[in-house]
Amino acid sequence: MRGWFQNEGTRNRKRKEERTGSNGSELERKYWIALALYAVLAALAWFTIGEGKFAIFGRMIDVRWIPIFVLASFAFRTVMAMQADRIRRK
Repeated sequence: MRGWFQNEGTRNRKRKEERTGSNGSELERKYWIALALYAVLAALAWFTIGEGKFAIFGRMIDVRWIPIFVLASFAFRTVMAMQADRIRRK
């Protein structure tokens, strides 16, 4: 049994840190690596996908923008998750 002074939230947070092996500084490092990899993937997608256009809602859209949009949504989700984690740690 841990301590009577620890509530369930504290125990869960400690278990999660022990399981992942991550603390605040480690998460910051992983965060910046993830954003850099999103940028690299976006650049690779931009230069490897050929020219082509199709209509979406009556506007012609370049095919290259589709994977950029998907990667940008993943990056946005990563940024929001990191902001939430920073708020929780305070």
